[in-house]
Amino acid sequence: MVAEPHRRAILDLLSGQPRPAGEIVAAFPALTQPAVSRHLRVLREAGLVEARAAAQQRIYALKPDRLAELDAWLQRFRHHWADHLDALERHLAATAPRKQDDQR
Repeated sequence: MVAEPHRRAILDLLSGQPRPAGEIVAAFPALTQPAVSRHLRVLREAGLVEARAAAQQRIYALKPDRLAELDAWLQRFRHHWADHLDALERHLAATAPRKQDDQR
């Protein structure tokens, strides 16, 4: 569900404040209105966003409690990321030219 880049971008957009559906659609000009609606539906069904009616608009907002659940679940995997980043740092340090060599 959040592996899809447009859904992550929608969550990013909503992180600042709730927004009407039309504003969300306008933020993604490369997507059609039905495509944005499908992404919003998936996020709503996953419990990551909620929608409320306000006159003729639907206002979408993040559901922080569900995001906290997702964050808690991801916590189990964070050590893998740290291990990979540490390995990358070691590799870059081992393969980078030394400053002394660059000065010659």
